Amino acid sequence: MMTTSVETPLIPVSLTHGKLPRFSPLGIFVVSLLVVAGLLAVFGSFSVVLAVVLGTVLFAVALVVVSRIVEGNRAAKDRLATTLMYSAFILALVPLVSLLWTVISNGIKRFDFYFLSTTMRGVFGGMDAGGVNHAIVGTLEITAFAALISVPIGLLTAVYLVEYGPTRLGRYITFFVDVMTGIPSIVAGLFAYALFALVVGPGVRMGVVGSAALSVLMIPVVVRSSEEMLKLVPNELREAAYALGVPKWLTIVKVVLRTAAAGIVTGITLSIARVIGETAPLLLTAGYTNSLNGDLFDGRMMTLPVYVFRQYSQGLVPKGITDINYQRAWAAALTLIIIVMLLNLVARLISRFFAPRTGRR
Repeated sequence: MMTTSVETPLIPVSLTHGKLPRFSPLGIFVVSLLVVAGLLAVFGSFSVVLAVVLGTVLFAVALVVVSRIVEGNRAAKDRLATTLMYSAFILALVPLVSLLWTVISNGIKRFDFYFLSTTMRGVFGGMDAGGVNHAIVGTLEITAFAALISVPIGLLTAVYLVEYGPTRLGRYITFFVDVMTGIPSIVAGLFAYALFALVVGPGVRMGVVGSAALSVLMIPVVVRSSEEMLKLVPNELREAAYALGVPKWLTIVKVVLRTAAAGIVTGITLSIARVIGETAPLLLTAGYTNSLNGDLFDGRMMTLPVYVFRQYSQGLVPKGITDINYQRAWAAALTLIIIVMLLNLVARLISRFFAPRTGRR
């Protein structure tokens, strides 16, 4: 008995799809912008911002349709997610770029060495008079002293919360840190003013009072950022140190803090950037002056945020003709932004220096 086998023909199954050229997304984006701009021009409602927004929407739809036809459903979903990601990134950059462009274009007119090296002492107007030197000194001293108060307290608090386990006191501390995170800056200024008024007397205006107010705002930021960085340190490092007989305090100092140093420095920098631009608490506690005062414990001190507020609030002089006050305000705002950028640069260098070495040398 013989059996005959019938061979079934092989049906070719395509396991791969086509691939769009690398320049296709850019070409589709340009065509989408041109189509939208043409339609808006025809209807008489052309706007650059509207053309970019509607062109981006049309680009996303067209790219997904073309990719689904050529590359398949999976690649189309990937391109849609990529487009949304880049769009969100660019959308987040728009306010930052707009802010920087506005401050630079308005502040560069008076931003020079004379402006940075002189004060407002004896200045009553004039196109070539007045500077911001006293406000720079006041800002740096008040912020540095606030960091000197806040960093040890915040860092030690974070070490206690992470390294010594969840306790009742730890839960209370966490709750109060959360409450302090939402305190308005004006309330911190009122607290510092009331505290020093009880000790020194009513009407006190000193740089150290401003530092105390800023430290109230800095401490919760330092605690939260340091706590999260310490939690990222692997427990294996702690256990290895304990296995070698290293005491717990030395393990925290030499292993835990050294491993999390980069993130801790970044958190401290964020806390400084959070408070260096505060106006209301410094206006209440440090006051304002037109002269240079380098003593935190004696007399009023001018800071950059208060300087910007004072100059802008004075308006046009004299008799609504000269905008010198506005120019000083914008130049001082540009100075403040540059100081914050320099602080971030220094923090990155410090974090890179203290970061643990990886790999073989």
